[in-house]
Formats: sequence, structure tokens, C-alpha cells
Amino acid sequence: MGCKGPKSLIGVRNENTFLDLTVQQIEHLNKTYDTDVPLVLMNSFNTDEDTKKILQKYNHCRVKIYTFNQSRYPRINKESLLPVAKNVSYSGENTEAWYPPGHGDIYASFYNSGLLDTFIGEGKEYIFVSNIDNLGATVDLYILNHLMNPPNGKPCEFVMEVTNKTRADVKGGTLTQYEGKLRLVEIAQVPKAHVDEFKSVSKFKIFNTNNLWISLAAVKRLQEQNAIDMEIIVNPKTLDGGLNVIQLETAVGAAIKSFENSLGINVPRSRFLPVKTTSDLLLVMSNLYSLNAGSLTMSEKREFPTVPLVKLGSSFTKVQDYLRRFESIPDMLELDHLTVSGDVTFGKNVSLKGTVIIIANHGDRIDIPPGAVLENKIVSGNLRILDH
Repeated sequence: MGCKGPKSLIGVRNENTFLDLTVQQIEHLNKTYDTDVPLVLMNSFNTDEDTKKILQKYNHCRVKIYTFNQSRYPRINKESLLPVAKNVSYSGENTEAWYPPGHGDIYASFYNSGLLDTFIGEGKEYIFVSNIDNLGATVDLYILNHLMNPPNGKPCEFVMEVTNKTRADVKGGTLTQYEGKLRLVEIAQVPKAHVDEFKSVSKFKIFNTNNLWISLAAVKRLQEQNAIDMEIIVNPKTLDGGLNVIQLETAVGAAIKSFENSLGINVPRSRFLPVKTTSDLLLVMSNLYSLNAGSLTMSEKREFPTVPLVKLGSSFTKVQDYLRRFESIPDMLELDHLTVSGDVTFGKNVSLKGTVIIIANHGDRIDIPPGAVLENKIVSGNLRILDH
């Protein structure tokens, strides 16, 4: 989305950032149950400094916040298969030569930071892991109760929350069973010939939300035995100067097969509200959701529990451009589908209902006037409004 600093600092609701909302959720939890659940942030070397500066504003909150850093790996030249970095510094000409190796690095980095031992020493048993941009990932006491009182009496070391796949989630990883163990299969691991099959909503009905509940003692045991086995994902990238490189990454959920008595739990869609694009950001900023103690819930005024399908074109890709194009976020309570392409801006108090398609042809500009109500409309190049 064109972020220069940590994504967690993007304003989502009423000037609240992802980080603000997460702190509010945990503060509410701690106050409600008179407890002391800490928040732990895994930063990369790119975001650590900015995050630490911003954390000072939470000094008076009822949440202890800890940070630790991900590893730093050298990018590899695709042609020579040699590291791009000339030395171990990551400033100057080396800035682009290093990368954080995916969230699968959490096990080693968390262990190496000493925080794992600290929490075990305090009597803590489980860690709940989620992406900070998933605004649906709150601490769910039903799942925690299931971990503490497993129905079959066997302690569960790893729970992955999965949810039903829709056509918007065709790229999400899925769970399979192989040799008696659960395994996560990501789209990057699927041979090209089978990608369409993998994306099928009827064949693979669930996908990984990346909300994970993991036993701290099990992480310590497996880390010390060097027994956490995760498939390596090869991620090709092109640097600003045009150099083709590869990054070797791992996904945190891929470790599921290394833990004992792992489970997948099918959770409601409301626990998966990721913000990966400005199209997602528009949804969570809109009146589709109401905000309570840092948690977003679908507005009771929405007649359908499903989220509208929103596709914003390339003029909206970067957060700064996106914000400039909306004088205020439209009313979307009755929206089913929105497609916007080209140079389009929205005035204040616009209402979108049903299926709305707005396409500005190359060189044209469409300004949706303040107070406009578009219901099942196609608005094309010269701002003719047609019935859909």
C-alpha cells in the first residue's frame, strides 16, 4: 500500500491505528478479567526504530508491551545465486540487500530474544499469534477454554483458526492431512498445473486465517531439539534498480506438523478481517463495521452477514492517493459489489448500494458529487449514469 514505515501505524478508524486498536483490545481484556496479558510485537529491522518511538504513547495503558526483532537474511542474486550484500551493514548501498525472512521466523527469534523463557518463568502457557493487520483477531475465550480442557484429554500444542473460503480468498493457504499430521499448503508451493484446482472453492473449502494458538513449552522443546520443520517458500522479487533476486521465506503456520495433537478450528468469518490493500481498508473504515473496545463487528444495520466485494483500481493503490480521493468514506451498508477504475474521486456523504461500477476512461476524470446515491449504477467515462 506504499507504506514507508510500519503498516501498524496506518489510521484505520477515527485516527486509531492498527496498533491503537490492538492495545485497546488487550487493555479491555485485562480490565474485564483483572489480568495481565502482555502484547508482544515482532518487528523487522526496517520497522523496529519507528515502532519503539511510537510505543511511548502507551506507557499509561494497562498493557505491558514487549518487542523483539526478526532475523535479517541476505537477498540472493537470481542469476549468480550469490548474496547481494557486500558486507553485514544494512545502510547505504546495502539497504536493499537484506530482508526479514517471513513470519515463520517467529519461533527462532522469539526463543533467541529470551522472551520465551521469561514468559514460561512467569507461568504463561500459550501464545496467541496473529497478523496485526487482521482486525478480527481478538483473544477468544472459547478457544482458550478448549485448549485448557481438551475434550479427548490430550493437551493440544497448536491450534490454527481456519474459516470458510469465498471467491475473495482463493490464494489463502489450506490444511491437508499427510502421514497422520496436519500440514499447511500455501499457493506458492503448488505447481502451476494445479493452481486452479488449489483455488477452487469446492475442493478446498477452508483457508488459514493465521490466527494461531501455540504452547510456549512446546516451542521451547522443539526449538532446543532443532525440530521445527517448515517448507521453504522461494519468493522472487525485483529491486528498484531492476536486479532480480530471490528471498527464502517460511510461514508461521507451516510448523503445525511439528507439534503434537495439532488442530484446525473452523471460526466465523468475523475473526478474519485483514487489511492487505486499500480495498480492504475502505471496508474497515466504512459504516459496515462498528467499533467497540478496539474490536470491529459487523453493523447490525447490514442485512447480509457477508462483506461486499470491493475492487479499487491502481489510482487507489497507495494509502496517500486513496485518502485523497475520498472526502468522506461512503455509506456502504447496502453495497454488494463496487468496482472503481481510473481517475475517480468521491465527494462527502456519498451512498453506494447494490452493484456500483465506476470507470473513468484514460484522460477522463469522474467526480462523484457530494450526497450522490448510486444504486445498481454504472458510471462511465463522461459521467453518464446508467441503470445496471
